Amino acid sequence: MSFPRYPAYKDSGVEWLGQVPCHWRVDRLKASIVSSKNGIWGEESKGDENDIPCVRVADFDRQKLRVELSEPTIRNVTAKERDGRTLNKGDLLLEKSGGGESQPVGCVVLYDDERPAVCSNFVARVQLAPGMVSSFWRYVHAAAYAVRLTIGSINQTSGIQNLDQDRYYNERAAFPTFKEQTAIATFLDHETAKIDALVAEQERLIELLKEKRQAVISHAVTMGLDPSVPMKDSGVEWLGEVPAHWSTPAMYMRYSSELGKMLDSAKITGAHLTPYVRNVDVQWGAINFDDLPLMDIPEGEYTRYTVKSGDLLVCEGGEVGRAAIVPSISSIYGYQKALHRLRALDDSEDSAFMFFTLLWAASTGIFDQSGSSTIAHLTGEQLRKYRFPKPPIREQKAIVEFLGVESARLENLIAEARAVIELLQERRTALISAAVTGQIDVRGWVPAATAA
Repeated sequence: MSFPRYPAYKDSGVEWLGQVPCHWRVDRLKASIVSSKNGIWGEESKGDENDIPCVRVADFDRQKLRVELSEPTIRNVTAKERDGRTLNKGDLLLEKSGGGESQPVGCVVLYDDERPAVCSNFVARVQLAPGMVSSFWRYVHAAAYAVRLTIGSINQTSGIQNLDQDRYYNERAAFPTFKEQTAIATFLDHETAKIDALVAEQERLIELLKEKRQAVISHAVTMGLDPSVPMKDSGVEWLGEVPAHWSTPAMYMRYSSELGKMLDSAKITGAHLTPYVRNVDVQWGAINFDDLPLMDIPEGEYTRYTVKSGDLLVCEGGEVGRAAIVPSISSIYGYQKALHRLRALDDSEDSAFMFFTLLWAASTGIFDQSGSSTIAHLTGEQLRKYRFPKPPIREQKAIVEFLGVESARLENLIAEARAVIELLQERRTALISAAVTGQIDVRGWVPAATAA
């Protein structure tokens, strides 16, 4: 879809705006507002007349540039504390504290809910000046945010970013007429909704592909590749039936299991400093070996506290059961106590088959009950007792080969869907920027259905 340009342009004198339509005014952002008041966190909900929804940064839908209050946080805020802070439909909300390197503070969203609410102390309620169209201005702020205009207004004296609102509101933007603001907002509301719907379709496709991948893995590691083989009761309540020629021995009969070395961060000294893998370095199917911290592992402890190619590392805490195979390595690496090292006891085991088995097992939720504390963890004793299906080694290898091909095929489809989403989001950002800076003229635009 292509759009016409305005008949004449002028230099805005503002780098991020470039040239703007000749009849548009260029002014500071503060000319678009009458107030920007910090929110309030209040007290815990008390179930009385002072309870009210409180919008947090977590409620910002950064893609759709609006507040999502499907599960509001209820806080207790008195009438006096609400004065000047109660949100009305059409207010803007500015993220004034938070953010990070990849997502700096300063996101602005529209409050389009009918319910009265307040916002948290990390957010400011922005009331627009008369003649300003709220939906248009959320897009202006989105375009400014996309070019990282907020960066110059960020103060960071600790781990959290704080937006200097005065500095930010001194940045300049283009001010079309009220009629044009309305036309641009209507256009962008319609067009971004179409893009959002396409993004949602791709996200749903990704979820279906992930479900398909999990179903393929589940079937292969519990039932095999031959649908005609007879089945038998596995003897494991949560497992059900498995092929009659398979066994289900306990893990300790198949793999040795060792927790890694306890790290004393105050004593990172010694003659045998060795890079070690942490829980966070192990993701499903991948291990980070770059820029690892060091621990002292004397040669006498290498056998117990280091890994070799083909070992499985399994997370003891965090996402319990998350696992990866150690690839071909030429250096010595240790592993911390938050990881189990599984090493096959003999050549009747294929560690890649066990990886897929653990991937399936984690999806069933059986590891969620591991440990007796409120923080889920998988003890060595528990891991050694688990009974999983064990086909003959030749069948294990055939299943691994099949799952490698199928997983790669489905991963490629997932990657394609993600690439489509990225292109759609880039299109959305470019369209918003073009409209609010006057690079396209949408004054004559009408929705396709209306035009027909």
